Amino acid sequence: MSNKAKIAVLVSGGGTNLQALIDAQHSGIISSGEIKLVVSNNEGAYALERAKKANITAVVCNKKVLGSEFEDTLINILEENEIDIIVLAGFMCILSEKFTSHFANRIINVHPSLIPSFCGKGFYGLHVHEAALSYGVKVTGATVHFVNEIPDGGKIIMQKAVYIKEDDTPETLQRRVMEEAEWKILPMAVEKVSKEIKG
Repeated sequence: MSNKAKIAVLVSGGGTNLQALIDAQHSGIISSGEIKLVVSNNEGAYALERAKKANITAVVCNKKVLGSEFEDTLINILEENEIDIIVLAGFMCILSEKFTSHFANRIINVHPSLIPSFCGKGFYGLHVHEAALSYGVKVTGATVHFVNEIPDGGKIIMQKAVYIKEDDTPETLQRRVMEEAEWKILPMAVEKVSKEIKG
């Protein structure tokens, strides 16, 4: 059991990607790692409920409250829990180079487009899907990548394409990208990185 990579999932909202990871752990898709910790920067995040239901330790680390101490506090929490891999699952805080270099090649993020399209500063949530539709692309998808100091700038781990339908709205597209791409490749990427770290 102790040979598994210890995973922390950082969340801000509903935690649908967290749920996909919990489900993947139960079904055996993630077998080289184990979710040990959920950290939210928002005490009202439903993701905290999901963690509680799955018997995973959950803590709140609020940037507004902690101010300049936020990243140091977060680093301490992660190190106290001996975390090997950090998964950003809808975590709405940009992390500095100090933080990302502290955990180099150990932070992964899922982004709801095929990077390098529709990514970087300002491209999050529905904004990504609105941009894809207004641009008229026929294929979008999701990307799991390592996190560095550049938003959506780290090395790509996995991608999966999703075709755009004529009648798509940003909301229907967001849902399909989650179901067909994010929830599939995020657990696979977490397993891949867990295996490499513990290899």
